[in-house]
Amino acid sequence: MKLGLHIADFTWPGGAARLGPQLADIAAAADEAGFDRISVMDHLWQIGVVGPPEHEMLEAYTALGFIAAHTRRAKLLTLVTGVTYRDPGLLAKAVTTLDVLSGGRAMLGIGAAWNEEESRGLGLFFPPTAERFERLEETLQICHRMFHGEEQPYEGRHYRLGRLLNSPAPLSRPHPPILVGGGGEKKTLRFVAKYADSCNLFDSPELEHKLDVLRRHCENEGRNYDDIEKTALVRLDPGEKGEHVDAIVASLTRLAGLGITVGHGMVAGVSDLGRIETLKTQVIPAIEAL
Repeated sequence: MKLGLHIADFTWPGGAARLGPQLADIAAAADEAGFDRISVMDHLWQIGVVGPPEHEMLEAYTALGFIAAHTRRAKLLTLVTGVTYRDPGLLAKAVTTLDVLSGGRAMLGIGAAWNEEESRGLGLFFPPTAERFERLEETLQICHRMFHGEEQPYEGRHYRLGRLLNSPAPLSRPHPPILVGGGGEKKTLRFVAKYADSCNLFDSPELEHKLDVLRRHCENEGRNYDDIEKTALVRLDPGEKGEHVDAIVASLTRLAGLGITVGHGMVAGVSDLGRIETLKTQVIPAIEAL
C-alpha cells in the first residue's frame, strides 16, 4: 500500500504572498517522506466541500509544473481534470510537457467534469452530461494516440484534429499512466476498463460493489482486472499529536484487503509540516507491506 497526497486547500497562513514558498515546502516534504504521488484539483474556484468559492485556488497544470521543480520522486497528476476545460490536443501536450520536465513522473487524471457554477462563472464550455461523457471517451482516444506518437488525423463526433503531432514525446513508457476518476457504473468504470491504467474511487460502503462492477467491465472488454491500479480517496488526518494514526492504518489495511494499492487524500492542516512527518514515520512504514 502507498500514500498519495491530495492538495486541495490553499488557504494557508500568510495569504498569496506565502502560497508559493509554502507549496514548495509541502511538496518537497511529501516527496522526501515517501508519498507515491501528489495531486491537485482541476478547479478554478474552491469547491463547497472544502470551502467557499472565494478561497484561494491555483490553476492545476501551472501548479503541477511548480511542484515538479520542488520534487524528485513523486508522480504528479490532477485528481481529476475536467474534460471540457481543455481541448484534448492541448491537454495531451500539457501532460506530455509535465512528464518531460519532471523526468517521467506525470499521470493524466481525467473525468467528465461536474462544476457547472465555475464553468458558467468563467465562461468555460460546459455541455450536458451525455455530451461530456462522449467528449471524455474521444479525449481518452486522442491522448492515447498522441502519447504513442500516432500523427494521423482524428475524426470524432466532437473533436476533429488534423495532425496529432506531439513533440517531444513523453518519457513515461508505454505512456503517462491514465487515471479515470469516478464510480459511475455504466460509463466511467467502463472507460476505466477500456482506456485507463488506474481508477480512483471513494472509500464508501459501495466500494466493494464498484470494484465488482469494474471487474465485469474488464471481462467484457477483454482486459485483465489485475492490470488496473485501484486507488481510493481516504482521510489522512493524523491529528495534532498523531492521535489518529491507528485509525488511518486500520482503514488502509481494510482497503488493501479489497485490492486498493494507493490511499490518496488530503492532510488536514497540511501547511503544518509536522503532519507530513507523522505520516512519514508512523503510517508509511506500517503500510508498506500491505
